Amino acid sequence: MQLFKNKFMWLCAVSTIFISWNCSVGNALVSAAMPDISEDAKLGAQVSQEIESNPKEYPILPERGNEEVYTYVRGITSKILNSGAVENRNAFPWKVKIINNSKTLNAFCTPGGYIYVYTGLIKYLDSEDQLAGVMGHEIAHADKRHSMRQLVKSYGVQALLGVGAAVATSGKSEGAQKSAGTLAQVATAVVGLSFSRDHETEADNLSVRYLCSTDYNAGGSAGFFEKLGNANSPPEFLSTHPNPTNRVENIYAQVSKAGCTGKAKNQAQYQRIKNLLK
Repeated sequence: MQLFKNKFMWLCAVSTIFISWNCSVGNALVSAAMPDISEDAKLGAQVSQEIESNPKEYPILPERGNEEVYTYVRGITSKILNSGAVENRNAFPWKVKIINNSKTLNAFCTPGGYIYVYTGLIKYLDSEDQLAGVMGHEIAHADKRHSMRQLVKSYGVQALLGVGAAVATSGKSEGAQKSAGTLAQVATAVVGLSFSRDHETEADNLSVRYLCSTDYNAGGSAGFFEKLGNANSPPEFLSTHPNPTNRVENIYAQVSKAGCTGKAKNQAQYQRIKNLLK
């Protein structure tokens, strides 16, 4: 019995080593296959065009008549980008658009820094630092190329680099049509991209780091997760994310560790902006 137990433990150990090795090799292969960082912005621009050509799925809030809301959200973005902590601050265009969907509590960032924020998220949050924290999290995914890495795993480098062929050839050739189909799939994937728990934690930590250099409460994103954790029916996407309670604890630990001193929440100003969204 002891011998069997020892053999079983040995097999488990070998299996664990093999699985870990396999994952490490897989991650190393993806890292080796990653395209030049300039391709992030190119792909992001193409995905952005695809998203904005589909107003039924992604109704972009018109800038005309909503100038104050756009100025406000872009001001938050600029504050984060100018914190000095965003590694690819000057490598990406970092453009911001608002999606007019009050039922969706989401924000996302394409490779290359095209940022989309849903009106549902803006209305759901209580203060400016909370929105800044969530936006910092999404910026981190692009800054650390998490989104590009996930897309490379799913589609391969050549498919991603080839999506521009549809535009270059006006969609006439078979290859261009295939690339156009891939681009549509990539755009859909970006909106609902699932990241590893390690990448989610890194994005949480970087959000704190970005905000730590500003006057914001650097743990702003914790407010979002606290609200989600207390909700009677948490959004379905949380099932693939780290536990909200654990994330809140980690975020506050990161704030303490970094010695962040900012306290700004700007609740009154935030409420005024929320009231502008009908």
